[in-house]
Amino acid sequence: MSKLSIADLKDLRGKRVLVRADYNVPLDEKCAITDETRIKETIKTIEFLTERGAKVILTSHMGRPDGKRVESMSLRPVAARLEELLKRPVAFVDDCVGEKVAKTVGAMQPGDVVLLENTRFYTEEEDNDVEFAKKLASVGDIYVNDAFGTAHRAHASTAGVCKFIETCAAGFLLRKELKFLGEELSSPERPFLVILGGAKVSDKIGVITSLLAKADGFIIGGAMAYTFLKAQGFGVGSSLVEEDKLGLAKEMLAKIQALGAKFHLPVDHIVAQKVETPVPGQKKSKVEFKNPHQSADASIEVGFCGVDIGPKTIERYRAELMQAKTIVWNGPMGVFEIPEYSTGTFEVARIVATATQAGAKSIIGGGDSIKAIKKAQVGDKVTFISTGGGASLEFLEGRELPGVAALSDK
Repeated sequence: MSKLSIADLKDLRGKRVLVRADYNVPLDEKCAITDETRIKETIKTIEFLTERGAKVILTSHMGRPDGKRVESMSLRPVAARLEELLKRPVAFVDDCVGEKVAKTVGAMQPGDVVLLENTRFYTEEEDNDVEFAKKLASVGDIYVNDAFGTAHRAHASTAGVCKFIETCAAGFLLRKELKFLGEELSSPERPFLVILGGAKVSDKIGVITSLLAKADGFIIGGAMAYTFLKAQGFGVGSSLVEEDKLGLAKEMLAKIQALGAKFHLPVDHIVAQKVETPVPGQKKSKVEFKNPHQSADASIEVGFCGVDIGPKTIERYRAELMQAKTIVWNGPMGVFEIPEYSTGTFEVARIVATATQAGAKSIIGGGDSIKAIKKAQVGDKVTFISTGGGASLEFLEGRELPGVAALSDK
């Protein structure tokens, strides 16, 4: 990596290190943390700094408070959990700039840890306001970005602060994300398969375009499959289709065919009359596309929509994935939030885990794919789970991430 790393930092004792973490974690109605993965992933960076006598000032956002102080989006619960995980006091300041912050930081001793309040309580954060960035930076001698999940945003705390702090480095989590999503995929072991799901073709066109020259095949699920199927001439009933992207889908299919890459679409489906939890007796059936690559002699009935991939598709995908040596997965196979329509997504999660145990390298990106891997209880059986949703998608598309670009070069 061409950017300065936390491992390159020397003489940290007594230095104030401003660390941008991604503590945008889910909370329940009682403000209890329901998934602490992102918190745990920053421990290595914090401990590296505290063990070397640095004064660690943590900053993050949570949710979308739109520049207002919203108590349910306070980072206070994160401070309490961090204290337990680090086994050392973590002071919490109910602001991220201003006199309170300056006073607290001024009283810090080497090895102390402070967490500042939600940066998005100020509209200036998302505006990347220069004066706000300057205020944030004023409490740091060194800046460390360990928030991959927000690295695709040019906000004050992710990019703006780097104009006012001379030494800006990548934390261990950010380094790990860039290694797996970048370096590991620059020359992947083959066969290299990309699993893509979710609602929209338009969300994934960039990833397909970027990985087209590297991937041996694409495995498609979710509602985006119906745009591709309709572009091939199939009747897809009332399934979600991006009508304005049918031409783009045709062009992409032609490109893939010309390059000789495989493009696997579902051959059977679970369908429902509405995308909602089914009631007892509601008609639900499997619809088989007899040969989706040649003819449209089987279609989803009007009034029904595809909500999950069917059993034949699962087995076809299993056969392909078990031969893979590198797998990237972004996006679910169906409406997996509804238990009755979750089989395809969870089965793909288990197949990816099995392939990994058999020697493949698997990289999971995107919030829904991560949820699926965890719900299927195979999170510890894949190679790498990205903490960034939009960031991982944009990075796979080959876009520059402002939060990375702003860091110091080695």
